[in-house]
Amino acid sequence: MARAVGVDAVVVGAGPAGATFALNLAAMHRVLVLDRRAGPALRIGESLAPAARRLLLDMDLWDAFLAQGHSRCHGGRSVWGGPQPVEADNLRDLDGPGWHLDRGRFDGWLRRVAASRGAVLQIPAQMLSVDRAGQGWLLEVEAAGRRLPVHARLLVDAGGRGSPLAKRFGARRAISDRLVCGWAHGRDAPGRQSGVTWIEAEPDGWWYSAPLPEGRRVVAFHTDADLPAAADARDTASLLRRLSNCSVLSESLTACGFEAEGQGGFCAAHSSSLSPASGEGWLAIGDAALGFDPLSSQGIFNALYTGLAGAEAANRHLSGDAAALADYAAGLVPIRDAYRAHLRAWYGLERRWRDRPFWSRRQAA
Repeated sequence: MARAVGVDAVVVGAGPAGATFALNLAAMHRVLVLDRRAGPALRIGESLAPAARRLLLDMDLWDAFLAQGHSRCHGGRSVWGGPQPVEADNLRDLDGPGWHLDRGRFDGWLRRVAASRGAVLQIPAQMLSVDRAGQGWLLEVEAAGRRLPVHARLLVDAGGRGSPLAKRFGARRAISDRLVCGWAHGRDAPGRQSGVTWIEAEPDGWWYSAPLPEGRRVVAFHTDADLPAAADARDTASLLRRLSNCSVLSESLTACGFEAEGQGGFCAAHSSSLSPASGEGWLAIGDAALGFDPLSSQGIFNALYTGLAGAEAANRHLSGDAAALADYAAGLVPIRDAYRAHLRAWYGLERRWRDRPFWSRRQAA
């Protein structure tokens, strides 16, 4: 067997959380990032909360982020709890506007920043095995048709809602619901796009639409995986037909000149949390630690926050602080609890279809 490559931290997953972790830790320690995908995947999740400005400033990324050309989000309109649209804006937010991201551009940018700060990105690659080796870990990694042994002092699970690494170490995910999301991408007519997010509730779930950079748009439907409506979420053509029954949002998209382009997808969108979120020689970040309902618009913010907080904990751990990883996991508990309380409150506002399974489940919770 080839001689093992030695690193301080191996990050499994090069999404926003994994890349953020790597770009913050690489200046101080040797970081290897693994991901089985050669490039960022097509995915839903493009809303970035105004408060992300503080994180990007803290990581010295704000000016470079602004140069990426993402679209400002000035507010939102919702049909929720009643038939009439309600508007909210970001004018009074001290952090300024939110953002609608080009996800491929955003994810690729974070990967490049991580590499420029010293992280080694082995992509595409996959971890074949992992075992204890003294005070660290011995991994077998496959990349470019070769198998390579890697010795690491710390492992980081940034593999998304499946928590593929943490589950190997006995961690368990608590899943709160069965929410799934089907989406379609398209394009608005030139000059008819506004920087406003739309949300509209319906009897079996809720809809979301946001303008994206360069005149593009995403439309998404959320329901529970075991409900008949999930069949519409899985199929783009059925999703768009169902959209015609969503009166206010459908009219808004018509006014924007929206035309679907046939690109879409389907994914899990449930709330979940990992317990514990760290252990001896490992920690989880991003969706691997906390999975947020898209209604909260906190998924990417959570990826940035836990990537930064995880890197700070990793630096302390690698510098000899035995409590660092446990402190990081304990810090996620109040975030999880506040999120759950806010989500219950938001779903509790919609009481028009209390007899329908989607809504009765959330109000019972």
